[in-house]
Amino acid sequence: MAATPLLELSGIDKSFGPVQVLHDVGLSAYAGEVTALVGDNGAGKSTLVKCVSGIYTIDAGTVSFDGRPVTIHSPRDAAELGIEVVYQDLALCDNLDIVQNMFLGREKVRGIVLDEPTMEQMAGDTLASLSVRTVKSLRQLVASLSGGQRQTVAIAKAVLWNSRVVILDEPTAALGVAQTAQVLELVRRLADSGLGVVLISHNMNDVFAVSDRIAALYLGRMAAQVKTSEVTHSQVVELITAGRSGTVGLPPERPDGNGNGNGVAVDITPGGDQ
Repeated sequence: MAATPLLELSGIDKSFGPVQVLHDVGLSAYAGEVTALVGDNGAGKSTLVKCVSGIYTIDAGTVSFDGRPVTIHSPRDAAELGIEVVYQDLALCDNLDIVQNMFLGREKVRGIVLDEPTMEQMAGDTLASLSVRTVKSLRQLVASLSGGQRQTVAIAKAVLWNSRVVILDEPTAALGVAQTAQVLELVRRLADSGLGVVLISHNMNDVFAVSDRIAALYLGRMAAQVKTSEVTHSQVVELITAGRSGTVGLPPERPDGNGNGNGVAVDITPGGDQ
């Protein structure tokens, strides 16, 4: 494992008018690892991802990529760095085939016409590199694909462009058991191939099945970032619902009722800051 995070957020604040959604949030994602980002509805997961992807501009804090500070003003900036996001709605067009979807907006051309052979070759190579065998033809319409196959195409589309960090928003939502297993295997293969993967999920079984680290958000604060092997299901649930589990998590409520102190999370990984 690399000592330096591939993607590192520090002190991220984000407000919408008088409502502060993110408070001094930090997050680290390492190459070759799956970092599960968990939290209850309204914890700030989607806002944090949109800050990373350039949809929202952060109010304060720093973003580092591959050890150097970067500024992300737009999704194009994020894509140029190698950050791709697969949202829950997948953003696929049912009336287009797999190749057309994977190159939508980034089509290869030869002169004034589309370079269909090159695009088909690149799409096939990408799916093969991910050991995807559930797709019969690259020219299948997306409308004819199952939920798991659609998720596979969306992930392959994200990694096609030399991405280095892939953020997956609830990739197994509404999938059956077999399809969920296929997608989780693909998520693990992404990390094993050297990418940094951030997995957003409410499913603790999925989180513990594929993640190397877990980052728990609670009411817009990072409660803890821990190694998956060092926590239990119940501890993670407590971090999600209360921001604290035993000695792990946000500082306890003060008698004056002002809440979680300065909102600094406790990192219990070896050598982590306390």
